[in-house]
Amino acid sequence: MPVLETPCLILCPFREEDIDLLAELMANTGFMRFSLGVFTREQTRAFVDKIIGWERRGLPSQFALIHRSDNRLIGYCGFSHQQVDGTEEIEIGYRLDPDYWSRGLATEGAQAVRDHAFRDLKLPRVISLIHPDNLRSRRVAEKNGMKIEKKTVFRGFPTLVFAISRKQRLAEDGAG
Repeated sequence: MPVLETPCLILCPFREEDIDLLAELMANTGFMRFSLGVFTREQTRAFVDKIIGWERRGLPSQFALIHRSDNRLIGYCGFSHQQVDGTEEIEIGYRLDPDYWSRGLATEGAQAVRDHAFRDLKLPRVISLIHPDNLRSRRVAEKNGMKIEKKTVFRGFPTLVFAISRKQRLAEDGAG
């Protein structure tokens, strides 16, 4: 999987060595807000193993988010494979260390991943699944050009499905 670079971030494949740092983040209630709760080290390992497995099979997967200025793992941003209302979808998801919130980094990472999805992977569309109360994440999706497609229940929680198609993105760029 390629490395993506933005002005403030390096998005690269996860490595086994990332588990301890990611486990610290996934034990943080702020980092894991709007999820099923904090993760143990074992749950974090299973998460990283799943991501590495997707990557080894050539499937779109999550990237480790490295902050350029301090070369620190600050979260993840990338693709997850989801079943939403009986349809297979590819989701752009992101989680960021709360110490790095309100700096535009989630948006910067999500836009790089969206561009990678359409430019390099030629995906027809991507979604983001967001709890209605998660206003920060909703803003990231909107800045990523996504619009609310529908409301649903996902894993027992009320969820907004934000979506953008490759065709819509090309039209936004004036290239379509």
